[in-house]
Amino acid sequence: MLSCMRCSRQFGDREIVWRCPCGGTLRLSGYGAAPSDGRGIWRYLRGLPLDASRIVSMGEGDTPLIECRFGGRAAWFKLDYLAPTGSYKDRGMAVLVSWLRSAGVTHVVEDSSGNAGSSMAAYCAAGGIACDVYVPDYTSSGKCVQIEAYGARLVRVPGTREDTTRAAERAGQERTSFYASHNWSPWFLQGIKTWFLEVFDALPEVRNVVVPVGQGSIALGARLAMEELRAAGRLERLPRILAVQPAHCDPLARAFEAGLDEPVRIEKKETAAEGIASAEPVRGAEVLRAVRETDGGFVTVSEAEIWSAHSSLCHAGLYVEPTSAAAAAGWDKLCGAGRIDAAEPTVVYLSGIGLKATDKIAGHVQ
Repeated sequence: MLSCMRCSRQFGDREIVWRCPCGGTLRLSGYGAAPSDGRGIWRYLRGLPLDASRIVSMGEGDTPLIECRFGGRAAWFKLDYLAPTGSYKDRGMAVLVSWLRSAGVTHVVEDSSGNAGSSMAAYCAAGGIACDVYVPDYTSSGKCVQIEAYGARLVRVPGTREDTTRAAERAGQERTSFYASHNWSPWFLQGIKTWFLEVFDALPEVRNVVVPVGQGSIALGARLAMEELRAAGRLERLPRILAVQPAHCDPLARAFEAGLDEPVRIEKKETAAEGIASAEPVRGAEVLRAVRETDGGFVTVSEAEIWSAHSSLCHAGLYVEPTSAAAAAGWDKLCGAGRIDAAEPTVVYLSGIGLKATDKIAGHVQ
């Protein structure tokens, strides 16, 4: 059952709706996290109201969790950039596109800074759904090539990430299309939560998770998984969610520090961490609440700190995009400030592969 987070209105599982008429976000509830005999993400998604014959899967999930030294410190790194399309978005997109197929949707519109668009294009190609992907004009060329290679129609939008969202929303109002925004979708979060479930099964003593945050799906997925694990009696003390934002785009970090319940309005600057350059996160209030409920916090990182962390990760054999490096930079900064005890098991989340941003990385190196 779907329910509105603002007005509590309820919707059926197969209703073709991406947000409540009141403007509120939707939540899918009633499904636990008990693992089954499936593989990848699907072993945690037993009971979801999906037509089993319409599921679209390419082996997402079961990514490595490795212990690695970085900047003289050790932590566990979740390598979710080793997903089928090169980003963690595959977890959520497998569930979202499976729901779209189950509901009989044949044409979708998505907006993305790149990774979600690549993932949507791939899963729609595998599921036989026509797909238009709207991206900001500044999106890395590697991501744009990937989107078009899957057969999706790529639409570049001049201006900001938020301009791209508004253009996609308008396109999704056409009768033949459905605006399948991953940022609004409760189905997407059901897939994303599996990253923390995998971490917990491998490292139940985990005390901190350090995640990059733009729209906040990684943090929200972790909080959803924690809630389900606690309800199942498997988790008593919640690990802290420590959220990282670039200093050039930090509406949630500023709100958190000011004790606010909603993101603040900011003037966004260009950042290498394009995947988390979201000035208007649609679930921002939910992200702030999730971080506070785990006694977590926010940290911002400069462009220099992002690139320094990127270099260190590369020298450790981990070739990620700058957005992932922001998480590592945040972790290093939190440790340096004494906000993370080196003795506490900590997981740093690496969300996207560097091959998608080779043009930006090459430009910086040169």
